[in-house]
Amino acid sequence: MAAGIEDVARAAGVSTATVSRALRGLPNVTPATRARVREVATALGYVASPSAASLASGRTRTIGLISPWINRWFFANVIEGAERTLRAQGFDVLLYTFDIRRRRGRPRVDPDVLRRRVDGVLIVGLPLEQDEMDALVGLDRPLVCVGWGGSGQVTVRLDDVAAGYEATAHLVGLGHRRIAHVTGAPGDVAPMSPPVGREAGWRAAMAEAGLAAGSDLEVPGNFDLAGGRDATSHLLEHVPDLTAIFAASDEMAMGAVLAVRRAGLRVPEDVSVIGIDGHDLAELAGLTTIAQDAGAQGARAAELVLEMIAGGAPDDETIAPTQLVERSSTGPPPGSRRLHVPRGA
Repeated sequence: MAAGIEDVARAAGVSTATVSRALRGLPNVTPATRARVREVATALGYVASPSAASLASGRTRTIGLISPWINRWFFANVIEGAERTLRAQGFDVLLYTFDIRRRRGRPRVDPDVLRRRVDGVLIVGLPLEQDEMDALVGLDRPLVCVGWGGSGQVTVRLDDVAAGYEATAHLVGLGHRRIAHVTGAPGDVAPMSPPVGREAGWRAAMAEAGLAAGSDLEVPGNFDLAGGRDATSHLLEHVPDLTAIFAASDEMAMGAVLAVRRAGLRVPEDVSVIGIDGHDLAELAGLTTIAQDAGAQGARAAELVLEMIAGGAPDDETIAPTQLVERSSTGPPPGSRRLHVPRGA
């Protein structure tokens, strides 16, 4: 008959709770006791039952991950980074996604699907209403937001204002004066959401350069390729003198490149395009971008939620670094005689 946790506890001279904590690497166990318990467990051939450990400790060793999409670049990379980190520590991931469509919006978050099923929650790139956040906080589990700032919760994100500013300033520095902005969904106005910050950065850089940033220069692109393409087609039709486009994501930026070319124009000779992300296909497309490491953000968020589960109190906000990666999609405006050779082209 296989040894049980009571056998290990008896042989090691400790309680079954101490055996459970020692074998799962939890705090409040001295190094000497931990070593003795592990040595006895190995000698007796004891293998802990995950379900029994969960019942004994009240923990599930599962992290709930809320994400609107899994097939878009940022979300897929954050999820992969978080899952890899959590699995390395013996935690599973419970993925909670939504059917979000442009005309229908999204269903509201139901915290009951996570109740008593998770030890912590990661919310990826999904600005929530205050009552939704309150309901999740009511689960009384550590909570970390990734890619946006959520009502005073621990957050891992970009400085979206700075990213939008840097992208626009790059175009201004090349000599552009009519710079359009392709933003997110029309109803995405949450104060800490990425499109709001990136738009603010665009406006700040334009104002600093003494340039107009009127409503005619801003069109929603819904953070996907098709949206970026449609938004750019609209801009080219209604703002024929524009010479550059800053898209709030690389997927929209790639859609913008397609629309420019379909209009019989050249990138960057007629219209320059820049995005934000560092998408895997950006190099293939020759896209200039403000690059971020989404996988590292997911990994860091996972580390933070595990730290909080263990009783830690991490900093409220982690700002992920970005880097301007200049390629062939940006250059001086038409008529400029200034020779510009992009870095990394």
